[in-house]
Amino acid sequence: MAERGRPRGFDLDDALDAAIDVFWRQGYEGTTLDDLTRSMGINRPSLYAAFGNKEQTFKLAVGRYARVDMAYVDEALDQPTARTVAEHYLQSNVLAITDPAKPPGCLSIQGGLAGATTDQRVVDFLASSRAAGEARFAGRFARAIDEGDLGRDEDPVDLAKYLNTVSSGLAVQAAGGASRVALLRVAERALRAFPA
Repeated sequence: MAERGRPRGFDLDDALDAAIDVFWRQGYEGTTLDDLTRSMGINRPSLYAAFGNKEQTFKLAVGRYARVDMAYVDEALDQPTARTVAEHYLQSNVLAITDPAKPPGCLSIQGGLAGATTDQRVVDFLASSRAAGEARFAGRFARAIDEGDLGRDEDPVDLAKYLNTVSSGLAVQAAGGASRVALLRVAERALRAFPA
């Protein structure tokens, strides 16, 4: 089936990267359609045609952020031990949330910290996304228990919750101006929960 209308005059990934930056800096609630179209360099009809409404654009932006800016999660989950999984994840997380080329902190945390009751779907979406990530770590830690890398007295769900809580706290601290060096020290202390 042939495409109708004029060909798109912008790169979808570049436009989503611009949307990520705006949502990250301003949060979902604080971002307007004018903010998005201005930063993306497109008009409203183009935004609607390519991405849908503001909520759909945000969800697509979070998806791209997870694939690109948080690619280290997959790398962490592939590490050989529970300790190296946590170490790779936390250290990479600190480097990402303190990257001087990007806003400090984490889009998935800052994007939905404050939300109007009308934005509950977005808040729920972010919570669901974080829970899905946490479940992946729980599965990896369960495997570590089965392989004898972690003791049978460990709870993989609790360990995953712990790791998620630490990384969320690191993101909030980074957004508040904490230095990379200070956050790497926090990550190192948190790793004491995992056997060397």
